[in-house]
Amino acid sequence: QPLRKIMVAVSGDKRKAVEEMTDVILEEVNIKELEILEDDSGIVNKSAKPNFKVIGPKYGKLVKPLSNAIREMTKEQIAELETNGSVALNVNGEQITLTPEEVEIVSAEIEGWMVETEGAVTVAIDKELDDELIAEGYAREFVNRVQNMRKDFGLDVIDRIKVYYKADKNFVEFIERFADYIKSETLADEIIVTEEFDNDVYKQDWKIGDYEITIAIAKVNS
Repeated sequence: QPLRKIMVAVSGDKRKAVEEMTDVILEEVNIKELEILEDDSGIVNKSAKPNFKVIGPKYGKLVKPLSNAIREMTKEQIAELETNGSVALNVNGEQITLTPEEVEIVSAEIEGWMVETEGAVTVAIDKELDDELIAEGYAREFVNRVQNMRKDFGLDVIDRIKVYYKADKNFVEFIERFADYIKSETLADEIIVTEEFDNDVYKQDWKIGDYEITIAIAKVNS
């Protein structure tokens, strides 16, 4: 199933490698667009909470206003704490330098995206599907089945074919939308919807997603 977009937050020393391999990455993961980010603030919504076990004994009377200041930390302050290992907050006129042990960072994924982090790399993929992506996904599965049938039928890699198929009207719409792509990938001169199949075709029944379909192929005589 193709997806629309992937975002990668990566440090500077790895950024160039991702940029140079963008085309390979997109082809391997079947995603249309890759955006490289300097940090994960555009991927993950982060907020800060006080770690009372640490700040309670340490700050005494300042605990309450300090707790409020921690909860109101901006994205920039949170990023500074994570990057530099400390951040300075002004609490009742007094500057307090916080460390990661004193603050709990809570991360929430942006809606509609799947996010994974490993070390200094955060990756997010847009999991929302529109009609075009769904149709392309089914078209790719159709190509896969036809390619398997070409192999099983003993065709040479350069042999041209005709493809016949019987399917639900929704599936027919998917195939018609990506007919040129399917023809190019399978070396098909024609893709024909039919209710009846000739005896001289190679035919198989398939289940693709929720759809029951029958596909038949015939070699085109050169």
